[in-house]
Amino acid sequence: QVHVVEAGGGLVQPGGSLRLSCAASGNILSIGRMGWYRQTPGKERELVAIISSGGASTYADSVKGRFTISRDNAKKTVSLQMNSLKPDDTAVYYCNTFVTPTSGVSTTYWGQGTQVTVSS
Repeated sequence: QVHVVEAGGGLVQPGGSLRLSCAASGNILSIGRMGWYRQTPGKERELVAIISSGGASTYADSVKGRFTISRDNAKKTVSLQMNSLKPDDTAVYYCNTFVTPTSGVSTTYWGQGTQVTVSS
């Protein structure tokens, strides 16, 4: 069984910063792609940033230059440093990991989501 747990959301003023973190645990053989998505009411979940096991990253145009994704393969964690936050960044943020378990097939796992609210 695999668990994915996020932490670090909250309320921040425009221009402020937050750091989200996500940890995968359980019967894990290896982890491939890890990433962050976000969703607001009435809209589809959208990609924020993803990072490969080798460290190559991709960002949504809306967050380029403001957000930085990083991962620690040994600790099975992925983080998202969010700077210069804007009200439009307000959303529930979800961690996404592609896990190969010790038995069974490789599967994408989602965290439970963490609320980020940018407001004065």
